[in-house]
Amino acid sequence: MAHYGAKVVVPIDLKKKPWEQKHPLHNRWHPDIPVVAEVKDGEVFRVEMVDFSGGGITSDYSAEDVKHADQSIVHYLSGPIRVVDKKETPAMPGDLLAVEICNLGPLPGDEWGYTATFDRENGGGFLTDHFPCATKAIWYFEGIYAYSPHIPGVRFPGLTHPGIIGTAPSMELLNIWNEREREVEENGHKSLKLCEVLHSRPLANLPSTKGCHLGKIKKGTAEWEKIAKEAARTIPGRENGGNCDIKNLSRGSKIYLPVFVEGANLSTGDMHFSQGDGEVSFCGAIEMSGFLELKCEIIRGGMKEYLTPMGPTPLHVNPIFEIGPVEPRFSEWLVFEGISVDESGRQHFLDASVAYKRAVLNAIDYLSKFGYSKEQVYLLLSCCPCEGRISGIVDAPNAVATLAIPTAIFDQDIRPKAGKVPIGPRLVRKPDVLRCSYDGNLPTTKNPAASM
Repeated sequence: MAHYGAKVVVPIDLKKKPWEQKHPLHNRWHPDIPVVAEVKDGEVFRVEMVDFSGGGITSDYSAEDVKHADQSIVHYLSGPIRVVDKKETPAMPGDLLAVEICNLGPLPGDEWGYTATFDRENGGGFLTDHFPCATKAIWYFEGIYAYSPHIPGVRFPGLTHPGIIGTAPSMELLNIWNEREREVEENGHKSLKLCEVLHSRPLANLPSTKGCHLGKIKKGTAEWEKIAKEAARTIPGRENGGNCDIKNLSRGSKIYLPVFVEGANLSTGDMHFSQGDGEVSFCGAIEMSGFLELKCEIIRGGMKEYLTPMGPTPLHVNPIFEIGPVEPRFSEWLVFEGISVDESGRQHFLDASVAYKRAVLNAIDYLSKFGYSKEQVYLLLSCCPCEGRISGIVDAPNAVATLAIPTAIFDQDIRPKAGKVPIGPRLVRKPDVLRCSYDGNLPTTKNPAASM
């Protein structure tokens, strides 16, 4: 009989730890992490995955798990998966792997997620100098919709997507990553002016044996020790795709990934029920366990044919993404602008990151006038289907960034009006997000002109 439906190649048992799964998960990029499954060109297959923390962040109504989250373990990925054509010939370096997302969603029986901000001393976030405390909001799913008891008065459809999908790097590419990121980590504070403005996390997350999981490779062996010291963290997106956090990669999308090793060694994880552009709180999508149903096509020689290197080697390429036809429909938006002038009034030259930070801060202060705490709005803007844009990048000295928020997600009218704002009784939104104290000593940024 013919086989219908997607074949499960990486199953997940939510009662087991990531390293106890039938196919143990991994949280690093390295060409020598063993494959756990093989699929053929044109075959529809299913990959299941845990949330990015591997169950470390729970549905408990407390933010203590976020405050003390182990940042060395993220993200747990399902794979690697070897891809071959119908003649059993594997994808080869220089090919392009077209990965189509046929279906996706939360794992049945686990229909909930969370959005959070890490403590400034333990990961931080885009606005960590304004919001240094660990916070968390739990979300529950009703079909395509999400709501949270910690951010009341808001309900929206999720555009579900994988935060991470990528191929394994070659050893040459891995060495390029580690060299350039080590340079940023060692010299960034001296050479990059933006660092002092964003007050961000570590400038890079270099290879570390702490928290490292390499799938089938047994911890403590000589092989594990060697690979763990070389393997790249999964936190930033790179030439192989990886943690791109593109919210529109939902049903019907295609990702064209460069192939660097034989078999491509595809891995994926970090499932999101919904996310706003930028994922500004860092743990900022609605994080969840989930599944993907995928179909791959090998485009022989596709890297050279379709990807132009932007760097000194043929490996300096980036994936191409094709957005699918499914997304929430909103017709009315409130748009906040930001320019490249920081909170101290200091001018920056065409800096889109500073401009976007201003746009997000403007939106947070504005929405707090409608009964929300600023922490509630910060988490909301990280996970709701808002649209971020670089609206101007040529008119010196100010880059212009915008953040568009769909007004329909609120149960009240949030537009400016004549008379007192808001009209009618102000709705006090309680309870607030789950929150911990900030016990660190790093300075926080205050805007003296902002609302209290």
